[in-house]
Amino acid sequence: MPLCRLLELQGASTLRLPALEIKAFGNRREIAERLGALEHFDVIVFTSTNAVRFGAPLLDQKRGLTLAAMGPATARALNHAGYRVAVQPPQTFDSESLLLHPKLERPAGSRILIIKGCNGRPFLEQELARRGAQVMTAEVYQRVPAAPNHEVLAALLSRFIEGAVQVITSTSLDIADSLLGMAGPALREQFEHVHWLVPGARVAAALRERGLSAPLVQAESAEDQELVAALVRWRASASGE
Repeated sequence: MPLCRLLELQGASTLRLPALEIKAFGNRREIAERLGALEHFDVIVFTSTNAVRFGAPLLDQKRGLTLAAMGPATARALNHAGYRVAVQPPQTFDSESLLLHPKLERPAGSRILIIKGCNGRPFLEQELARRGAQVMTAEVYQRVPAAPNHEVLAALLSRFIEGAVQVITSTSLDIADSLLGMAGPALREQFEHVHWLVPGARVAAALRERGLSAPLVQAESAEDQELVAALVRWRASASGE
């Protein structure tokens, strides 16, 4: 996992616990038939690297399409798949910033396709439609909460009780929900005694709404480098450096 490797390069010790399984969703041929000719879309938005992983085959090697990526990691995934990205958010790597791009800021009359995961945040398509765009979505993957067995959870609880864990990294609200859902009362209590590293104010606010009172370290985005930078700043501040 790239994030773990970056943290380890900074001297951290990491414990990997998969909280979600990412699986393909839908029949690719049926999705392609429903969408029709992709050349008829003015912009095609990929919301994540997983959207690229499962949705790039829909592009069918067409190189003249105007593609948008939610952030640098998504853009890199499209580049690695052989496609050029024309639209990226100019500020933070989220829907709000992506909507500031000239291609999407005033999209009235445009046809826009959003390639995304199931049950993802609907803000982007809702806001584009409100601004007058004709929006279609293609859900190409689903997030399934992991179900670690009793032995894994017991070992994890022991690590917390030993003080071996100081920070929980949750790069999305779905991951946080899965972690909270899998934890029994004893592990859930331990979750309150460590810091949580989260990507931005929206996820932080949602965790507070879910009753989490643990201290939060907020990164500017879910990009690996931003998460590591936020953790490094927090550690420097905590140690008085």
